[in-house]
Amino acid sequence: MKGLGELERTIMDIIWAQPSSVTAREVGRLIADRDLAPTTVMTVLDRLTRKGFLVRTRDGRAWRYEPAESRDAYVAELMLEALGMTGDRPAALTRFAQAVSGSEAEILLRALTELEDE
Repeated sequence: MKGLGELERTIMDIIWAQPSSVTAREVGRLIADRDLAPTTVMTVLDRLTRKGFLVRTRDGRAWRYEPAESRDAYVAELMLEALGMTGDRPAALTRFAQAVSGSEAEILLRALTELEDE
């Protein structure tokens, strides 16, 4: 999975936060801290679509954009990519498990238990 640049991440955060699909114009309005040209927003949305982060559908003359996957799925994929970069996956997993909080460890244990039960 390809990574996201700063502006791409900002736009994805906006789109992930929306309850339904959005147009480029709506995204442009939701980026409060930047003064971006509409063409810049459209270019980034097109790039995110080509990278597989967004799905777009035609709505009259405009495109509507929605995430191809959830933010959680994206973060999980990043974690798996990072895990794939290590030469010693068991050591990396052990180190990760030691670094999480007690409540996070409980969540991991519950998820692993559910997987075993399937």
